[in-house]
Amino acid sequence: MEKVTTIAHWLSYTYYLYVFGYASLFKVFQKESMMQSMQSLGFNKTWTILIGIGELIGVILLLIGLLKPQYKNLAILLLFPFAVGAFTAHMSHQEYHHFYDALVMCILTVILLATDKSFKILI
Repeated sequence: MEKVTTIAHWLSYTYYLYVFGYASLFKVFQKESMMQSMQSLGFNKTWTILIGIGELIGVILLLIGLLKPQYKNLAILLLFPFAVGAFTAHMSHQEYHHFYDALVMCILTVILLATDKSFKILI
């Protein structure tokens, strides 16, 4: 069972890194389709770039987390509000074909934190 948990954790990590990686770079480098999509959601150029920078910081922390696990958890906690925001924005604008990645990111956040041996929530 521990092997399955480890595999699920690292597959989730890889997909998390992939989705946030390309989304952040598309925003920071102002890819036309991303800029138009963000504009349709009500975000101007400045907000889109700021969101992209926030996501890019999270992606960099995810990569640093390969060597220092506490940064990986910090990155996941930093990126979670972006996933929730994306999910909310796409659902409120009835863009159902775009919300799947955001929904998956929300679910993967829970999976990544639950399967990480160095992360605990104390109540």
